[in-house]
Amino acid sequence: MTTAYRTPSILGPAYEAIADKYRPVFARIQATALEREQQRQLGHEPIQWLKDARFGALRVPVEHGGDGATLPQLFQLLVELAEADSNIVQALRGHFAFVEDRLNAPRDAANIVWLRRFAEGDLAGNAWTEVGNVAIGDVITRVTPTEDGRWVVNGRKFYSTGSIFADWIDLYARRDGPGDGDGLDVIAAVRARQPGVTHHDDWDGFGQRTTGSGTSVYENAEVEPENIFLFADRFKYQTAFYQLFHLATLAGIARAITRDAAAQVRGRQRIFSTGNAPSVAQDVQVQQVVGEVAAIAYAAEATAVRAAFAAQRAYDAHWHGTPEQEKQANIEAELESAQGQVALTDLVLRAASQFFNGLGASAASSAQSLDRHWRNARTVASHNPVIYKARIVGDWHVNGTEPPYVWQIGAGPGRPAASAPAPAADAGAANAAQARPLARAA
Repeated sequence: MTTAYRTPSILGPAYEAIADKYRPVFARIQATALEREQQRQLGHEPIQWLKDARFGALRVPVEHGGDGATLPQLFQLLVELAEADSNIVQALRGHFAFVEDRLNAPRDAANIVWLRRFAEGDLAGNAWTEVGNVAIGDVITRVTPTEDGRWVVNGRKFYSTGSIFADWIDLYARRDGPGDGDGLDVIAAVRARQPGVTHHDDWDGFGQRTTGSGTSVYENAEVEPENIFLFADRFKYQTAFYQLFHLATLAGIARAITRDAAAQVRGRQRIFSTGNAPSVAQDVQVQQVVGEVAAIAYAAEATAVRAAFAAQRAYDAHWHGTPEQEKQANIEAELESAQGQVALTDLVLRAASQFFNGLGASAASSAQSLDRHWRNARTVASHNPVIYKARIVGDWHVNGTEPPYVWQIGAGPGRPAASAPAPAADAGAANAAQARPLARAA
């Protein structure tokens, strides 16, 4: 990747050794990102390039074929990838969350199988969000046993981010059947390429348009019993982990804004009569604009990486700490990711608008698609409402109230439930938002 200045990593030589493996792939992704944006091409090729490089095995221990990256190293790399194309980071969010869950699970023979799959390049997508008439706290998708001893999944999901590219789908459902499993919430790792699974590219957002975040439909899709996991056992800092993806994405967008602002100013030939120099590149006011944008990118990256250290402490406490230490680490991970969200939302959106002040009206040309930075940042920042996160952080600082680990959306008791869902081809964000279990943690 080419930037006028790349902030040196605070993570040292070990990080650089890992990053050097993937930077040529990032450069290739960046070189083709504008074309994908303008033609709304899903990122099948970039995802395949990353699969071939085994990028999805970053967190897998070295002894199982991965890079053994820490969480700060992972999210620093995701900042670099988001600078190349923020859509690709979003598409991988479900994968790395599923990897993290398997890393927190007991290292038994069945789990080693998953680590080996990741090391061989397998990717997981995400399918948690319900479509249709669902009350908050409920889930319609079901995992059910058949008479011949198989297990099948039936349901419909929206915001199935990354599933259209994936080998597996990390699917949230309720388990029916005989025994103690009746009515329990589970995660089903479903094979993405089978007759019972249909993917629809019907995400219609104005930003992050090529993440493949559309509808997925499950009609007697098979799932092996060993790939059904109790949701109560899900890794406990997952809500913070999901938010860290958004922080890394916003930080990468800010770096891309800095890159494009500097390149635009450097290449401009025409000047305004009201300017301050014979070239725009020497105009002190324009330099100030670019400097302010670069400072925001610096702050965004520093925030994202610092918050990742809190998640790393939660991971370490899971394996080596007492229950009290693990609980405190999870609280800190949640609060740091939330504080980062509150800070970066306004900062990066400001940078995405402010940098136009250093450019001419020609920067609004659709041929350059510079507006994609604001659209992408605004879309990412709209996840997990920031106003509630600010309140949660404030409640902690004022009252010591432990942050919640359940984020859901659905029909509330104060309003009647919506009507039945639209057909898959017409399902949009408005329909899907009726019931969206964003993330839940025990």
